[in-house]
Amino acid sequence: MTPEQRAQNIRLLLLDVDGVLTDGRIYYTENGDEIKAFHIQDGLGIKLLQHSGIEVGIITGRSSTLLQRRTSELGIELLIQGREDKTRALEEVLQNRPYPLDAVAFMGDDLPDLGPMRRVGLALTVANCASTVAQHIHWRATRRGGEGAVREAAEFILAAQDKLDSATAAYL
Repeated sequence: MTPEQRAQNIRLLLLDVDGVLTDGRIYYTENGDEIKAFHIQDGLGIKLLQHSGIEVGIITGRSSTLLQRRTSELGIELLIQGREDKTRALEEVLQNRPYPLDAVAFMGDDLPDLGPMRRVGLALTVANCASTVAQHIHWRATRRGGEGAVREAAEFILAAQDKLDSATAAYL
């Protein structure tokens, strides 16, 4: 099955954060506060998916109040933080949201993401993913994590479902 065929079934996109929605760097101020940078194009890509009937959620190993703020701004209700076992987190998501695995996509960039990526219908990654991750994916963005890779994935999914034109029509 081609990546485009897999993308046709997607109803839920789950995202890792560090290395996918951010560039993977961790910034600390002198006071010990953490800083994260999110790409605005990724945010619009998430909104396009949501407006097209595709739910977006986050499963991440770290916890951050900054992420809570960003997900709130984007209307993302499905947020699981501080979970190193992302496979178990995926199982919990599917208990509350009974999507079949082939209707779920997961976008990750490193080894902790492989568990869910190997189970879902569409495994996505960023251009600068870990080499082991690249061996287990269905689709790879040309953009790096934190530099619009999620937007690229969103457009890929929407195009495969023939929804990209209608999703972007309001902006043309």
